[in-house]
Amino acid sequence: MNEEPTIGIIGGSGWLGRSIALAMLDKAFVQPGALVLSNRSASNPLTSAKWSEVTVTSDNQALVERCEVVIVSVRPEQFAEVEICAENRLVISLMAGVSLEDVVQRTGSRQVIRAMANAAAEIGKSYTPWLATQQVSEEQKAFAQCLFETFGGADEVFSESHLNYLTALVGTGPAYPALLARSLFQHAVSSGLPPAIAQRASHAVVVQASQLIGNGRSVDELLQALISYRGVTAAGLDAMLASGFDKTIKAGLDSAASVASSMNPFAHSADTKEGPMTR
Repeated sequence: MNEEPTIGIIGGSGWLGRSIALAMLDKAFVQPGALVLSNRSASNPLTSAKWSEVTVTSDNQALVERCEVVIVSVRPEQFAEVEICAENRLVISLMAGVSLEDVVQRTGSRQVIRAMANAAAEIGKSYTPWLATQQVSEEQKAFAQCLFETFGGADEVFSESHLNYLTALVGTGPAYPALLARSLFQHAVSSGLPPAIAQRASHAVVVQASQLIGNGRSVDELLQALISYRGVTAAGLDAMLASGFDKTIKAGLDSAASVASSMNPFAHSADTKEGPMTR
């Protein structure tokens, strides 16, 4: 692999594709002239004038032919409409539920990495687990790890079952904390707080938690320290656990993991009337 390969993103105008493009540019991981994005309109989704050198095309195969690394960031059900031949390229798939073998078969590349980034890439905080085919070299793996670290943290995993589970756990991005924030907000409002104050207070709880967890203490140490006061916090935690908090979380993750493991991303392709999609 070249020290500074040209990188292409199919789906470069979508939320995730655009976030990754901006992160790589902001961190100088790739120079604007070595980045190619594809979307239907061939319009540059990176509005800043300083990124005007980024190439944008509506032709996915033209992107592939210009790049050594091809990132596929489209919705899983749209992948059936992305017709490319990417032999001898490193292909990085960001599509939930699309197996390594599916990507190999549809792209012609044997050097494939399947990764699960999430919406927190927009703020550089995505946690991205990834899995590689046997043909991906150690050099390519190191390159991919550095790429993922431009928009957060990353770990290599070694089975599709683990990646499917992590799709359910971290691929959801802010969804689980957002659900907690909404429940806190609704309870605060039902208790008589003005909605504006209830919203700020519930958001603060979630933000504070994200800042304290991992800040020199494990989760168990943090919980034990808070429970040991045997006051308001302990009463709240005890009641939540007694009401089945852990069971609710387990049920949600089990359900999400089951869907992630059984997704058929090509189920709706026959109903698609439009041409090759990039979001």
